[in-house]
Amino acid sequence: MNKLQYYLVGGAVRDRLLGRPVQDRDWVVTGATPDDMQALGFRPVGKDFPVFLHPKTHEEYALARTERKTARGYHGFEFYTDPNTTLIEDLQRRDLTINALAETVDGAVIDPYGGQADLEQGLLRHVSPAFAEDPVRILRVARFHARYASEGFTVAPETLELMRSMVDAGEVDSLVPERVWQELEKALAEPNPECFIQTLRDCGALTILFPELERLFGVPQTAQHHPEIDTGLHTLMVLQRATQLSTSTPIRFAALTHDLGKGLTPSEVLPSHYGHEERSYHLVRDLCHRYRAPKEFQQLAELNARYHTHIHRAFEQQAKTCLSVLEMCDAFRKPKRFEDLLIACQADSQGRLGFEQRPYPQADFFRTVLRACQAVNVQTIIQQGYQGEQIRERLHQERITATKQVIQDFKALSS
Repeated sequence: MNKLQYYLVGGAVRDRLLGRPVQDRDWVVTGATPDDMQALGFRPVGKDFPVFLHPKTHEEYALARTERKTARGYHGFEFYTDPNTTLIEDLQRRDLTINALAETVDGAVIDPYGGQADLEQGLLRHVSPAFAEDPVRILRVARFHARYASEGFTVAPETLELMRSMVDAGEVDSLVPERVWQELEKALAEPNPECFIQTLRDCGALTILFPELERLFGVPQTAQHHPEIDTGLHTLMVLQRATQLSTSTPIRFAALTHDLGKGLTPSEVLPSHYGHEERSYHLVRDLCHRYRAPKEFQQLAELNARYHTHIHRAFEQQAKTCLSVLEMCDAFRKPKRFEDLLIACQADSQGRLGFEQRPYPQADFFRTVLRACQAVNVQTIIQQGYQGEQIRERLHQERITATKQVIQDFKALSS
């Protein structure tokens, strides 16, 4: 009879060895059946394979298992659990060597596939050829790169080559929209989300999953305003700058998608991109619909795509145009979202070669205009005897007057 044993596995072991905070603790159990687990008080929760919650800690305990590929895509698997399945067999089915680590209850590390050496060398390397059977692993590797790039991690050449072969074999085509979005959103929360995009591009998956982004690479912009020239490179720089400015994933998504329309600029007008804002808006909308992005992400990204140039040109516009920007962005009803838009615009301005630390006074200008317009009291207008449509017209006029004063004040400060 097999002896029941518990092992801490995966991310908890990996992050402890890296000296990072351990978020979740997952366990593998060998030598047990589902009946054994329930007899010990564990509560079953797994749908596809036996996973149980500990009766006290509520941490997940999964029976050691193996799997077999039965069809294309990440749903095409059959899982097998048996008391005779070993920990080594279970770890072999994992994606990366740094995730194929285990630890006994006494704290001894079990490392059958060289995960500790890869942690020391900063390598994201697949465990076995079985990696190629699950296209989600392409997204996961890209996301791990976004997480650990700041610590010097890179994707192992042989793993990147395997990912390319998976793309060529059509495995990425079977990814469902919800899972792609889930991995993108997680990647946006990492320290270097631009590495997620770059890794997908390096293996050829970006063309399939986000062709709107792939089209940006190699498209030139005017060197005067964009010393980096390449629109795709600029996009990655904007995303990186947004990450430095905010932890908000909607802001980072808006930064990533703000210039999609430049990929459709007619070649005969390059490096100019007149009208790219409206093209960007429609591409953002289509991308969000395709991946069923939450409204919070879609609405901010659409606003950024359509109005970032208006905000950049704050000091070139008349008062009525500045007020119109506030109204079109629904800033009076949703000031927090407008603030997020200003941060995304700052990331766009500073996400250029040599512009990273250049001031962006346009944001403070629009913040000041919004506050000045919010200070216009509609009750005072009503008390003055205005009625019906007259109230709206008077409110609009007083907001223009307030905006003009802000413009004068900013001109005085800059003179």
